[in-house]
Amino acid sequence: MPKLKSAKKHQITSAKAYVRNRAIRSRMRTALKKVRQAPDKASAETALQAAVSIIDRTNNKGIIHKNAAARYKSRLNRLVQTIA
Repeated sequence: MPKLKSAKKHQITSAKAYVRNRAIRSRMRTALKKVRQAPDKASAETALQAAVSIIDRTNNKGIIHKNAAARYKSRLNRLVQTIA
């Protein structure tokens, strides 16, 4: 249990950030799944565009590292290219 006023505030702030970051990360993971589970190439490409946008926003908010964002986008792009 924090004793200092600043420590209490930091605990509250980090709890709020945890909830917010978890929601954003969950939205990103859902977008990734939609791309992977797309039945055909056309729907995969539209899902890819949405996923890339969400990945970039997640990266800009500092929730994921820029290299992780690049890795997600690269792997998804490669996956969509292999769909016949």
